Amino acid sequence: MPLTRSLSDATVVITGASSGIGAATAYALAQRGADVVLAARTGSALRRVAASCRELGGRALVVPTDVTDPEAVEQLAARAVAEFGRIDAWINNAAVGTVGLFDEIPVAEFRRVVDVNLLGAVYGTRAALPWLTAAGGGVLVNNASVLAEVAMPYQSAYNATKHAIRGLADTVRQELRVTGRGNISICTVLPATIDTPFFRHAANHTGRELTPPPPVYPPEMVAETIVKLLRRPRREAYAGGAARLIGLQWRLAPALAERVLGWYTAHTQFGPGMRADSTGAVFTPVAAAERTDGWSGRRGQLLRLTAVGLAAGTAVGTAAAISRRSRAGRP
Repeated sequence: MPLTRSLSDATVVITGASSGIGAATAYALAQRGADVVLAARTGSALRRVAASCRELGGRALVVPTDVTDPEAVEQLAARAVAEFGRIDAWINNAAVGTVGLFDEIPVAEFRRVVDVNLLGAVYGTRAALPWLTAAGGGVLVNNASVLAEVAMPYQSAYNATKHAIRGLADTVRQELRVTGRGNISICTVLPATIDTPFFRHAANHTGRELTPPPPVYPPEMVAETIVKLLRRPRREAYAGGAARLIGLQWRLAPALAERVLGWYTAHTQFGPGMRADSTGAVFTPVAAAERTDGWSGRRGQLLRLTAVGLAAGTAVGTAAAISRRSRAGRP
């Protein structure tokens, strides 16, 4: 069920709103006249995003929030209702990452990724549901990444949390339906690699520079996907053609796709530079401006230009292998 009112009259809570997809979504909603409630750990960055939202025509409320604290998330919801009277939509977007081999990632960092990415979505969903019910219905969107469906090496904690978020959404959707609360829609968005600060802010235990595996898409594309879900909810929506393609390959030939994607990402998510171990923004926010992107400029443009050929080569190779296996009569 879509929103019970137009976006220009809706109140939307966004976690992880200080940069990247969260900020881009806030701007997209503000342009349409929505009231946005911005949550993240860094108040100064949120205030800059809020100022831009107001310039675009929307009202904005800043609520610095650590999504790993369930009481703080409940207070976020209460502040939104106190300011704007209701909550019509909630977007669980906050996420952190730690990159490295599974057995070399510190346990404390792995736990923190679970706390932020998965439990943050759990607490957000629990805080949102009563207010969405009180509003007569609404939409909750979980930003889960295409890594909720597939996997890539060196990202075990992030992969695990995104798979779990997808399962959480499916279960809550079922429960709402069987308990007569079908006026609340639970949606999952599965973006491909997005041009955000994520790779700059991730903890790094590889000894190498991190770069986003191409193809790399702008955060505004994910923002528009989320806006479409608010207007016309669906169970799941890909953001970026590569996400849809990779998901299809994974379903058709999972073992082969796992090998191909593993090789591809292992060779494209590292730059030429060397890096010392870093905890990134996993525990402490990194000071950032309100820019939504992470790899803009000539380098980002080159990544996008070369991405199509790389993705096409992967697709052709996988399709050819599937075809050969099919002709050979092998399972």
